[in-house]
Amino acid sequence: MSMSTVEPGTRLAGRFRLEDRVNESGGATLWKALDEVLARPVAVHTFAPDFPRVQEVVTAARLASRLTDPRLTQVFDAADEDGTAYVVSEWVSGDSLLDLLESGPVEPERGAALVAEAAEALAHAHAAGLTHLNLTPSRLVWTSGGTVKLLGLAVDAAILDLSSEEPAREDAEGLGRLLYAALTGHWPGDSDCGLPPAPLDDGKICTPRQVTAGVPGYLDAITCRALLQEPRRGQPPLATPADVAEALAEVPRPAPAPVTTAPPALNLRSEAPDGLGVSTMPPHITVVPPPPQTGTASKILLTVIVLLVMAAVGVGAWTVGKNLGNTPRVTQSGVAQSPTPSLKPVAVKPVSATGFDPLGSDHIEKPELARLAIDGKPSTEWHTDSYTSADLGRLKDGVGLILDMGKSIPIADVVVSFGDAGGGTVQLKVGDAAELSALKTVAEKKGASGSVTFTPAKPATGQYVLIWFTRLPSYNGQYRGTIYDVTVHSPGSA
Repeated sequence: MSMSTVEPGTRLAGRFRLEDRVNESGGATLWKALDEVLARPVAVHTFAPDFPRVQEVVTAARLASRLTDPRLTQVFDAADEDGTAYVVSEWVSGDSLLDLLESGPVEPERGAALVAEAAEALAHAHAAGLTHLNLTPSRLVWTSGGTVKLLGLAVDAAILDLSSEEPAREDAEGLGRLLYAALTGHWPGDSDCGLPPAPLDDGKICTPRQVTAGVPGYLDAITCRALLQEPRRGQPPLATPADVAEALAEVPRPAPAPVTTAPPALNLRSEAPDGLGVSTMPPHITVVPPPPQTGTASKILLTVIVLLVMAAVGVGAWTVGKNLGNTPRVTQSGVAQSPTPSLKPVAVKPVSATGFDPLGSDHIEKPELARLAIDGKPSTEWHTDSYTSADLGRLKDGVGLILDMGKSIPIADVVVSFGDAGGGTVQLKVGDAAELSALKTVAEKKGASGSVTFTPAKPATGQYVLIWFTRLPSYNGQYRGTIYDVTVHSPGSA
């Protein structure tokens, strides 16, 4: 098969059927294809007969396929055989950073969190000897599954014939450009990536805080240290992706999207700058109507209907009897008494939250992040410091997040959204003073992860609610507790 015969319907490697041509540029064509063996959509790059860097692209794709970081696009296959070269990779659906910036800059910490994930993934790639060199807003995606994906590692550079004598610094600056774009909605690079260019002041790029109000000072400084390779706040330039990842390590990360049985909403844009983007068009879905009911099937259906009717009659009779049993009872005094209504718990918003570390040397634990656990946003979080072991490095017996409810209230339950990592042990403590000795343990959960409901075994009342970690789950080779959201329920009123 020659490259000139590649067209919709063509099968590669006997399993990848090309369906839609998404984009074509510089001799490289991006297709939406179907993996007929695994019945899943995939992205396929094919190349014109005169494309000069086929071997470089195939080699780069094979090297990229060895990486296992889930934030990097997975490469499934790459070959140059029978006159046809192709690269098969993961089909990514979602919103790129370019999509997210259509209406202006995103929330600073959200944008920084996306770039932080990309920086960590890219640091892993650099450790394996691979680079990107084409970091643009279209290459960073918030997927419809609620995760971050960095597209085009190694393959983009091979297709576009990009190289650098200082690839680590080049990718660090690229991450700085992405962070600048997220914070300002402007692009501080030479290429046209679909965003307005960054404004200049005396020929020098304006800092994010000069462009957009409300940008936190520490994010402004990190951006300048990476993008401009300048020291800020007494800190040196960020010369590698690992440096950028470390600088952004404390930024609250977006929570994974909850699992749902309904198909995720897909962005139907197919814009792919430079012919390298992954289309967000959904795969074709064919709905097969059920066969008509005839003969024996009709009799079976009729029997089922009769049984359902009989069941409905039974339920109706039981309901009537129950209602009759709940009718007002007349006492000897002639006053009707109605059944006591059940009380439905109601959510009570805390007045404030803070990191609680009474046993530590500094008595604080990320207090600047505490409000993020009660802001109602599942994409923001509070977390503890990182420790060398699950038992808090044997430095203390516990650490946690304490909520001030404003006044003493009865506690029905407390719902806490933790990170995905298990292994932590968490206690719920309640009391009327923000002192460890005054707070009583009313519930405990070992192996706490995901959403956990703490229900006191006995009635509990207090002004302060403490989520107390006595063991921490693992995090990036160390141990750290994370809380995305907290909801306190109190018994409602009739």
